[in-house]
Amino acid sequence: MKKILLVAAAAAISMGSFSVQADGGAMYSSLGCSGCHGAGGKSSIPTYPSLAGKDAAWIVKQLKDFQSGARKDATMNAMAPMAAGHEQAIADYLAGQ
Repeated sequence: MKKILLVAAAAAISMGSFSVQADGGAMYSSLGCSGCHGAGGKSSIPTYPSLAGKDAAWIVKQLKDFQSGARKDATMNAMAPMAAGHEQAIADYLAGQ
């Protein structure tokens, strides 16, 4: 019985991290981030940075700085607030790309 519970708990934890990745990817896509930063954060446009593989903490900080206005960019100051509450999921998704 204990083995079954441990296997179920491990599966739930594993699925939870997958869920965060999927949710971050869904948010990234639904917010239109891929329009500039590319599918999976791999930009093909030199003007827009690729975010794939970047440190998640760094991505969260950039989003929050754009949201607060501490970092200025007309497009990102308008777009970043839509990610409010989902910064970590998006960052985790991008860091894993």
